[in-house]
Amino acid sequence: MSLPEPLRRQLGSFSRTVFTDSHRTGPQYPGDRADNEIVSSLPLQMSLYFNVYFFPFWWLSTVVMLHLKYPVLSDYYKFILVTIMILASLIEVIRLYLGYMGNLQEKVPELAGFWLLSLLLQLPIILFLLFNEGLKIQPLERAVHIVFALFLTFQVIAAFVTLKRMVNKLAIRFRLNEFDQLEEHPMPDFYSLGKEERAVSMAGRGPSAGWRSHTEGLRS
Repeated sequence: MSLPEPLRRQLGSFSRTVFTDSHRTGPQYPGDRADNEIVSSLPLQMSLYFNVYFFPFWWLSTVVMLHLKYPVLSDYYKFILVTIMILASLIEVIRLYLGYMGNLQEKVPELAGFWLLSLLLQLPIILFLLFNEGLKIQPLERAVHIVFALFLTFQVIAAFVTLKRMVNKLAIRFRLNEFDQLEEHPMPDFYSLGKEERAVSMAGRGPSAGWRSHTEGLRS
């Protein structure tokens, strides 16, 4: 299972625009090759691993608290909370999958999708559940929301750093491939190319043209 190709291209283009470091022009250490550099983030992977086990606990705690306080909530907040729970559950499954795929396999589009889902959707949802007092937040809810928000904040930062490293690695690999192609197929020298063109033009004019130019030089 992978992202659709049009979406992969859009996320790849977004990553090159946002995360490319224009000041870095080569590997960090001289003699290093981009292919030998591992850019997957161990802290990010550990965070995702613990997040996978924490999410069912967060979901169960939130659902139980929602069931207990549901009768005292207004219709407006009932609809909001049910909608948020459905959206947050779907987003979290997709987000964790993209995070695992993008970080372990060093896939930029998947990790960029993970970063965008975390920053633009999941983190605002959790902050809304944490700070909106109209939801009649219970102590257990506040505790699990705080932990979830910490997970998301750390993952957004770690994924941003990892994406910059991945995009820079791809840029360095592209430049090295260009250099290798130039070494295998060097471009012709400008001066030698000019000499060859003049020789071809003289050969095309033939000996009569050379004799005519010599005669004109004597007359002058």
